[in-house]
Amino acid sequence: MAWHITDSVDEFLAGAGDFLRARPVENTVLLTVTDTVRQRGPRAYGDGPPVFGWRGDGAFVRTPPRGALLSEMPPAAAAELAVSLAGTDLPGVAAPDAVAEAFAAEWQRLTGVIGKVVGRQRLYRLGSLTPPDPAAPGAGRIAEARDRDLLIDWMTAFQRELGEDPQATAEFVDDKLSYGGMLLWEDAGQPVSMAGISRAAAGMVRVMAVYTPREHRARGYAGAATTAVTRAALDAGVTDVVLFADHSNPTSNALYQRLGYTPIEDRQTVEFPS
Repeated sequence: MAWHITDSVDEFLAGAGDFLRARPVENTVLLTVTDTVRQRGPRAYGDGPPVFGWRGDGAFVRTPPRGALLSEMPPAAAAELAVSLAGTDLPGVAAPDAVAEAFAAEWQRLTGVIGKVVGRQRLYRLGSLTPPDPAAPGAGRIAEARDRDLLIDWMTAFQRELGEDPQATAEFVDDKLSYGGMLLWEDAGQPVSMAGISRAAAGMVRVMAVYTPREHRARGYAGAATTAVTRAALDAGVTDVVLFADHSNPTSNALYQRLGYTPIEDRQTVEFPS
């Protein structure tokens, strides 16, 4: 079974769309990334053209300069994908654990480059929403254009805390503002926390960019913002709400489980040093 590789998002969705939509929870990132490229064009994530690939039992998306995002697939399919991508300037992959391990092992065999695991994430899906008790003071509101500078500052700080170089923060914020995809939690009229949400895809949305500045932490604001943005998604009629948490952060993992999110799968990000 051969891998089909293209730079056309429409061709990719024609070939892989049914596969992705059959498991929208597990394929949340591939669905939302391709939707963003379709909405905002091939330069949505950077100057390099995106690359897409699929076969009957797997799919991947790459938006340079980032690495490739791999769906669930048999280990043999991951190894064959490594063969298909050999010779490209691939900096890394992010995938379910077994998929990432199979790809990295074949990549090492082909190139001699030993992959380095630089992050582990756990995917959660909402079961039954359980608001925090006691509730944090304040209320949530959908962010507006007047909040743009604040959101850019917070997104920049959020990425730095994750150990990432801030990239395309203004573009991310502008995109979220265009469809009401950012929520601010305010206490006494002051913004103290934020949470974002993706556009709906196959009945699924993903909560993202949950961030509270250090001076406002340990007061329940992150849980309140996450609850508010989750409830807004449910009120809009989505069937699945998902989110990722850093596997090494016990605070966020415990918080999301208290709110009613249940673990689905673990994923890892592997870098290939040049």
